[in-house]
Amino acid sequence: MLKFTPILAALLYGLAMYRFSAWRTARALDAKSTELVDPALKTLTDKMAQALDLPRVRVHIYEIDPINGLAAPDGRIFITRGFYNKFRASDISAEELASVIAHELGHVALGHSRRRMIDFSGQNALRTALGMVLGRFIPGLGMWLASMVTSLLAARLSRKDEYEADAYAAALLTKAGIGIAPQISMFEKLDKLSAGAHAPAWLLSHPKTQDRINALRQLDGKWNP
Repeated sequence: MLKFTPILAALLYGLAMYRFSAWRTARALDAKSTELVDPALKTLTDKMAQALDLPRVRVHIYEIDPINGLAAPDGRIFITRGFYNKFRASDISAEELASVIAHELGHVALGHSRRRMIDFSGQNALRTALGMVLGRFIPGLGMWLASMVTSLLAARLSRKDEYEADAYAAALLTKAGIGIAPQISMFEKLDKLSAGAHAPAWLLSHPKTQDRINALRQLDGKWNP
């Protein structure tokens, strides 16, 4: 029983750290966000709300410059001020920004935020268990290798979530009459807007942009042969 104590402790520690991180994120979002009010976007979010049989889709502006969308653990949807400014400057269209909102709705609907709490705790326990095992054979490097393995696992799970949210958004946009084209064109602009990502693809928490576009085109081909 004692040999499992460090693993159990790591599991509980991971759970506690996730809870703390979610609480800290919620506080930061509360302090630096307001509800988005934009007639052009509301027309599109109303279409999505109708497709989802909801009264409305509420979106918030998070007052930071990096270009990003966010589904908070409590289910709220955020667009950063930097992203919204790109829309105001006509660098992206209302339909393209709506596709980002649809993607974040996918994360909420598919339970990705809740599942990440379980994943984070499990990965922490796995890191500890692997570190203990590998440490016996590779003293001094066991924990480092265990951290590398769990980081790769976390990145793979995150990429899977992104593909799932992309597919959800594609279905929602199609049902709402907006279509997949703005989602694809948003991805085509994404690397330029975010200045690209330089880490190896297998370490990224998001899939490669072209791979996401290809997946969307395959879906579109199935739905509109």
